[in-house]
Formats: sequence, C-alpha cells, structure tokens
Amino acid sequence: MEKASRISTGAVKIFKIANRRGYAALCRNNLTEGSTPLQAYERMRKALKRCGGELPDISRELAERLVRARV
Repeated sequence: MEKASRISTGAVKIFKIANRRGYAALCRNNLTEGSTPLQAYERMRKALKRCGGELPDISRELAERLVRARV
C-alpha cells in the first residue's frame, strides 16, 4: 500500500462562490463545496485522501483565514 503524500494547508484555495451560498475549495485538480470554509476544507481532505494525498486537521479560525476572495 502506498504512503499518502503530505500536502500543506497553503496548497488549498478556499473562496466564496459569487451568487451562491457557501464556499469552494480547490487543490490538485479537486473541487469541493461546503456551506462553511471548514466544511469545504474537510470535504477536500476526503477527496485528496482518495487520490493519495493527506491534509492536516485545522480549526475553524484557520479555515476562515484561508478564504481568498469572492469568485
């Protein structure tokens, strides 16, 4: 079994989706959506885990600081 590659939190781009409720996370050709930045990040963790990547746990405050801009 292959070891999961570690991915930094800085590689994940979280942004507010214009004209919609919620946030999206983008990392390594994966796109996830969630109603909060933390939910979008947690869904990204799950998507990357399926692809062989691993993201660390983060707090709600850190997830909100990762939000880039409105797109």
